[in-house]
Amino acid sequence: MTPVLDFVPIWTLILGAGIFFYVLLDGFDLGVGMLYGLAPDVETRNIVMNSIAPVWDGNETWLVLGGVGLLAAFPLAFAIIIPALYFPILAMLLALVFRGVAFEFRFRDSPHRSFWDHGFCYGSAIATFAQGMMLGAFIQGFEVEGRHFTGSALDFITPFSLMTAIALMFGYGLLGAGWLILKTEGEIQAAARRHGKVCLIAVLIAIAVVSIWTPLMNEDIARRWFSWPNIAFLSPVPIATAVSAFGTWRALNGKSEAGSFIGAVLLFALSYIGIAISLWPMIVPYHYDLWEAASSARTQAFLLVGTLFLLPVILVYTGWSYWVFRGKVRGDGGYH
Repeated sequence: MTPVLDFVPIWTLILGAGIFFYVLLDGFDLGVGMLYGLAPDVETRNIVMNSIAPVWDGNETWLVLGGVGLLAAFPLAFAIIIPALYFPILAMLLALVFRGVAFEFRFRDSPHRSFWDHGFCYGSAIATFAQGMMLGAFIQGFEVEGRHFTGSALDFITPFSLMTAIALMFGYGLLGAGWLILKTEGEIQAAARRHGKVCLIAVLIAIAVVSIWTPLMNEDIARRWFSWPNIAFLSPVPIATAVSAFGTWRALNGKSEAGSFIGAVLLFALSYIGIAISLWPMIVPYHYDLWEAASSARTQAFLLVGTLFLLPVILVYTGWSYWVFRGKVRGDGGYH
């Protein structure tokens, strides 16, 4: 019998990359939106808004890719996760829609600009909080019987998920502060450095809490991280996290403009790797692994043809848009 090519690792890589790019790109975008609420005057808000104006909507392409990829490649996981997280997903999508409306109407409805300013800030915060709730609920796992979610629609509300939600708000705030340091000058940049330091401290506390809390919730995770020789093999992850945190703190206190953003990206990447190590190979934690939840090889192969054509296009136009709008943003919306 001819062996069938295993497409699950390929789709895992595509889905994992899509989620990471969304968290990274829309993360700084949402972080800027939350920090936008701290801007002291109209001119400052204009500059902060213009720093993300050329790229904010394109960043959400990765959210669509992640959702469609989960449905197509891992339909069983989609069928369990979506009902379990229905309310936070709904809250996130509504907040993202209202945030987008506020972004556009702020420039076109001057008499109600204050209302749209608040809408943009609160929409960013609610979307981030909802994503953090989803992350916490996913790590904790869901009640599943057979191939169906059997828990309550409110099971996602737990102390752990509330903690991860608040932590993600500070994490996106750190990314947003790093972006503003890259794109702005003067007092706006100085304020972004101050906000970034507060967010970094909160992020490090959250990383420490999650690193302790998660193994306490599950013996398999504790064994994976703390048994010998795993503890030696996996030690580079916490060591690299500590080094990245130190470098980010130095960049925030120094004159480096790129260092803060790069450090925040590294902290997110290392946290992402840590979660992946803890849960691998589960896609529905503690119930189904990637292979058990996957669609048929024929289906994955068919979808992969279009995806491998589309993915380079997304990467090229995303990279091109960031290249075109590189440099500092001015109050008039221009770049230099």
